[in-house]
Amino acid sequence: MIGERLARARAAANLSMRALAVQAGVSANMIKKYEHDLSMPASPTLLKLSKALGVRTEYFFRPVKIDLNGLKYRKHSGTSKSIIKRIHSDVLDQVERWQELANLWPNFPIQPFHLPTDLPETLSTMEEIEAVADLVRKQWSIGLDPIADLIDTFETRGILVILASVEQGVKFDGMQASIANQPIIVISTNWPGDRQRFTLAHELGHLILHGRLSSVLDEEKACNRFAGSFLLPALSIRKQLGEKRRNLEVRELHLLKFEYGLSMQACLYRAKDSGIIDNNLFDKLFKYFSLNGWRKHEPGKAYPSEKTYLFQQLVYRALAEDIVSESKAAELLRLPLAQFHQARKLERLELDTAINQ
Repeated sequence: MIGERLARARAAANLSMRALAVQAGVSANMIKKYEHDLSMPASPTLLKLSKALGVRTEYFFRPVKIDLNGLKYRKHSGTSKSIIKRIHSDVLDQVERWQELANLWPNFPIQPFHLPTDLPETLSTMEEIEAVADLVRKQWSIGLDPIADLIDTFETRGILVILASVEQGVKFDGMQASIANQPIIVISTNWPGDRQRFTLAHELGHLILHGRLSSVLDEEKACNRFAGSFLLPALSIRKQLGEKRRNLEVRELHLLKFEYGLSMQACLYRAKDSGIIDNNLFDKLFKYFSLNGWRKHEPGKAYPSEKTYLFQQLVYRALAEDIVSESKAAELLRLPLAQFHQARKLERLELDTAINQ
């Protein structure tokens, strides 16, 4: 029966039962019966439901059903249940397609995630948190340079990144889960890149620091410190700004933002945490940010958002190696077969930006 999948797809599409019923040409009560598996839609109705929900009919009969383990939202208390349900539905659909693709491969070419070696059992200070961030960079062979593509950096080390369609104004700070011991981090495709990157690094902090923090450290604050240090190490920012400063130009913070992919405000915190500026100068500049409204909207253009292409690449690789058929590839990419043919022949390149969003 299709009830659970119909309810999930409706939540992901942000449609009420009445709105979906209008598009499908049935009553809202029938939609309710379908979702409670009290009735099964006829083929013509199922086609209308698929079109209204933006899914292929195969979605309703997908054999893979997964449960996200250790599901944790980093959300504001004001986030509505309907928004969380919509995000959850979208994420479940994407993760199910990941898992279905993985099940089709004899040896799925995604390496498992491993924690860095030589991690301390207990961490008691923010300085130790910074040392762990430096350790991760070293073991991942990143060095001290800016990380150009953070999503790719995560994916090559076994962390799946899911981009959910969460509007800018929605109070949602990210999500973390796992499936078959594969970590999953969820961010919004609509966020500016600096917010995406900080959230990714923050969630990496949770993965690495959880269970290692002493009672004197708050985990959220520790993960914020980890994120800032991971994206902009102390040695790097000292090289950029100097060891000690009596004043800073805000333009310097703006330039750092676009070099390291970290917000101006986060760069200001890094300058303080790295001992470059004292608390008095930090407070002065922080007030300047507040007076100019920069704490919510920083000046200038936004840092470019990041994208993930890994799922698309693996679908096309599976097609090339005869692991999946054209029809299955189109289904996994949520594309009508005719559009998939166009995308495959590079006739509809604009479809690339729509897939997996």
